[in-house]
Amino acid sequence: AHPAPHHSHVPAHSTVALIEDEPEDMDPWDMPELKDTGVPWSALDTKGKVLRVFVSVGKIVLLLGFLYMFICSLDILSSAFQLVGGKAAGDIFQDNSVLSNPLAGLVIGVLVTLLVQSSSTSSSIVVSMVSSGLLTVQVAVPIIMGTNIGTSVTNTLVATTQAGDRSTFRRAFAGATVHDFFNWLSVLVLLPLEVATGYLYEVTKLIIDSFKIESGEAPDLLNVITDPLTESIIQLDQSVISGIATGDPEARNKSLILKWCKTFTNTTLMNVTVPGPENCTSPTLCWVDGNYTFTLKNVSETYDVRKCTHLFVNVNLPDLAVGLILLALSLLVLCSCLVLIVKLLNSMLKGQVAAVIKKILNTDFPFPFGWVTGYIAILVGAAMTFVVQSSSVFTSAITPLVGIGVISIERAYPLSLGSNIGTTTTAILAAMASPGDTLANALQIALVHFLFNITGIVLWYPVPFTRIPIRLAKGLGSITAKYRWFAAVYIICCFFVLPLFVFSLSLAGWQVLVGVGVPILVLLIITLIINVLQKRKPGCLPAALRSWDFLPLWAHSLAPWDKVIGVITAKCCCCCKCCQVSSNDQEHGVQESAEKNKKVHTVYDNLAMSAEKEVEDEIKIELKILEMTRL
Repeated sequence: AHPAPHHSHVPAHSTVALIEDEPEDMDPWDMPELKDTGVPWSALDTKGKVLRVFVSVGKIVLLLGFLYMFICSLDILSSAFQLVGGKAAGDIFQDNSVLSNPLAGLVIGVLVTLLVQSSSTSSSIVVSMVSSGLLTVQVAVPIIMGTNIGTSVTNTLVATTQAGDRSTFRRAFAGATVHDFFNWLSVLVLLPLEVATGYLYEVTKLIIDSFKIESGEAPDLLNVITDPLTESIIQLDQSVISGIATGDPEARNKSLILKWCKTFTNTTLMNVTVPGPENCTSPTLCWVDGNYTFTLKNVSETYDVRKCTHLFVNVNLPDLAVGLILLALSLLVLCSCLVLIVKLLNSMLKGQVAAVIKKILNTDFPFPFGWVTGYIAILVGAAMTFVVQSSSVFTSAITPLVGIGVISIERAYPLSLGSNIGTTTTAILAAMASPGDTLANALQIALVHFLFNITGIVLWYPVPFTRIPIRLAKGLGSITAKYRWFAAVYIICCFFVLPLFVFSLSLAGWQVLVGVGVPILVLLIITLIINVLQKRKPGCLPAALRSWDFLPLWAHSLAPWDKVIGVITAKCCCCCKCCQVSSNDQEHGVQESAEKNKKVHTVYDNLAMSAEKEVEDEIKIELKILEMTRL
């Protein structure tokens, strides 16, 4: 009997296959040993010890400085996104007929959060719409779920800055996307549940009704330190986006850049002419004089008192131009700070220090209490996020640490879950500070967000078997380590193409959405089931389905796509005249790098190397092109 075909001759083509198809002798997910390259402390003389202390203190100060700049640049990035896409975000929210479809609501939440780069901003827009009566809380629930997904794109983008080294990139990308997978899986379960039972709405309504809540003041924590810098660069008028979303005609023509930081509104009772007696404020306050009708009315006039002092206050540029300038600058600062932070951490975390930190972060409690560690990590994640007031800042800060191997993915997962809870506590406090008439709605939406995350954690964390996001993230990490361009494909497809596709279908009506969506969904589910069976019980499947070999190679492997992208980048590179190396050097370099590449492939890509034996020569040529243009 012929045994079930093994996948050694085909590159792995499913996340399930990627989890276990690694070389036997070396697990790429093992934490790298952080080697001590310096002179031991005991071997230093007094001068050396003093110098070592000074250098260490200097590094810590620099690290805090870069971290401060990193957090400020994320803040400015959010402002830049609002300037570029804020009005569009307000417009997206205006189409109420589309919003009533839960799937469209979810996708709108994702898109708006991507446009304003802040889940707290997008959820505050939702709150203002609910309190102005444009949305009901039930309709707002899926939008809040969407904001949760949209906010996890930031740390995925941060992970792509570490694409230089394969093993670092594998860990960093998996550490970032574990957050994405948690959000997507939670939505997959809780959105249908919410549509069927209204679970989140009913429970939060019960909580709101049973408590008598007084409005208070939300605390400013990290903002106290970062605001002086960010407000000296740009200040935005947050009421404009909410105004567009709630349909205020004046808001559309207003600039988002705040010009006057202090205004004074004076309300006076004065005589006003109105078209007719029916327009009077009350019959007693109505006078008719010839063709004119007078009434007493409160008239508010706003006087500008003090101008703002930020950089763009007197700049006569449109919002879009200012937004693009800030976007470019903040991305530049963000990326350079990240690179410098990683370099500093790499130089600081060597030897004893690293061993201690690594041990503290990744060691479990002794035997009977081992399970407690994860929950403490969730609490730590929540507390840290509460302090920095933003989940994207916290998750973006731990992503490089996962990359250099200080935090394991298994530990980064509960920390990310904690950050999800931390960001909702911030929202609850912000809701508490809202005025009396909007308080109940604002608080209910914040509690929906909180309950969504808690339920997600209950689904995907307590039982080790249910920690599917870790397995999926590791699978994706392995794919992106092998084919680095796949990271960009993942980000574009998951956060832009898919939401826009669903949004455009929902604009066409729910019949179209069901007609197109259901067959695609069924196809995906069948493919997933076959993949799992191929891995676990190939005997159950008919002979043809035991591997995907019956499909053309491009349909079940990324290797041909890799070659295509290699050729395209080679052509682009030649256009940019970066191939102007002397021919001798080039040949010598290509030979060396082809050998290197073979070594790399034996460690990570042994599957890809053994694929397509019959076109080995072609692969060699492609490798040369690839090596000449190695990113």
